[in-house]
Amino acid sequence: MSLPFPLAEPPDAVALERGRKLFAGDTTFLKGVVAMDGLPPADRPEICFAGRSNVGKSSLINALTGRKALARASNTPGRTQEINYFIRGELYLVDLPGYGFAKAPPAVVATWQALMKSYLSGRATLRRAFVLIDARHGIKPVDAEILTLLDRAAVPFQVVLTKADKTAAKDRETMLADLRTALAKHPAAYPELILTSSEKGTGIATLRSSIAALD
Repeated sequence: MSLPFPLAEPPDAVALERGRKLFAGDTTFLKGVVAMDGLPPADRPEICFAGRSNVGKSSLINALTGRKALARASNTPGRTQEINYFIRGELYLVDLPGYGFAKAPPAVVATWQALMKSYLSGRATLRRAFVLIDARHGIKPVDAEILTLLDRAAVPFQVVLTKADKTAAKDRETMLADLRTALAKHPAAYPELILTSSEKGTGIATLRSSIAALD
C-alpha cells in the first residue's frame, strides 16, 4: 500500500524543462505590503510561501529563482514584516511574514498575523500556498492555525520540507509519519510533499516543476 502524502518524485524531462523555463528569466522585487489596500492588482496568478519564523522562506525563494539576494535571508526570526511581492513573468511570488516566534513587540506581531490571515482568506488569484516545514523539527502546533485557515479559505496548500540536508534519515522517517498523520485532517492539503535543501539545491527543480504545472 502506498503511503499517504508521498515525497514527490523527481520531475520527468518535460516537467523539468517547463519548470526551468518558468524561472529562467529575471525575477524582481515588486513591493512590500503592510495593508490589504496595498496589494497589487489581481491581474495574474500568484503563489505564496508561508511558514514559521526562520523556517527558510527567503533562502528557498532565492534558490527557486536563482537569485542569491532577491529575498532577504536572516538568522533573526521575524525579519520579514510585510507581504513581499516578487514578479516572475506572468506570475506573482509572495513571501508572507513568518508566524510563531518573532523578535518584535506583540502588537506588531498581531498586525502581521492579521494581515496574513486577511490575505489568505481574500486573494482570489492565489493558486496555491506552499507551507514550509523545517525537516529537522516537523510540524508544530503553531502550524495548525495556518493549515486550518487555508482549509476554511479553500486555498489548496502543499507542504515543502526545508533544510533536508540537516536531518538524519532515521529522524526524517519519524517526522514524516507525524506530518502525514497531521495532514490527513486537512482537506485543502495537496497529497504530495516536496523535500528541499536551499543550501544543497535538493528538490528545487521539483518545486519549480510543481509551480509550472499550476498554469
